[in-house]
Amino acid sequence: MEKRIAMKVLKVARVIAVLAVGPATAQDNALGRTIEIPAHQALFAVIDGGADLAPFATDGCSGGLSESWALVADWFPEFAEAHDQKPPWEACCVTHDHAYHNVGGADSPEDSFAARLAADETLRACVRATGQDRQDEIIDLYDVSAGQVTAAYDAIAGSMYLAVRFGGGPCSGLPWRWGYGYPQCSVFTTPTKTD
Repeated sequence: MEKRIAMKVLKVARVIAVLAVGPATAQDNALGRTIEIPAHQALFAVIDGGADLAPFATDGCSGGLSESWALVADWFPEFAEAHDQKPPWEACCVTHDHAYHNVGGADSPEDSFAARLAADETLRACVRATGQDRQDEIIDLYDVSAGQVTAAYDAIAGSMYLAVRFGGGPCSGLPWRWGYGYPQCSVFTTPTKTD
């Protein structure tokens, strides 16, 4: 029964990975840059206007991922025993949050765009590396192949990458936005700064 559930999860993860590749790639091209740069300009207008950086805070993995993981771990002790009370890649999320908090140390809208993309790519790579680190443990736990573990973690990493690319832009009003350590900004009301 557990093996069948694990196989279904892996199949769903593969579908998510395929869906994540196309839109995420489009976000990173020239069109994505053209759409996102005005928000980075608005953010830098706020920063250059003397806004203070709030103290760093993190929610672990945003979008309810850490909270949901903890809830599942509370409900299913076997899950918690195998996977802990927090996602095994949560340290990747906290590192990602550091970059999002202070715009990755960027000093211009263009640098900010590049820093956000680099932070998101680093998150994806870190989650994949977590899968490699846990590969033997997962193989033993679920009787799956190394390729299946890699595929599952690639899907998780791809989904997280897609989520942060589409949901983490500056000036979005979301608590996990790029530059969340600075006051909120808006491309509609904030004067923009150009390079």
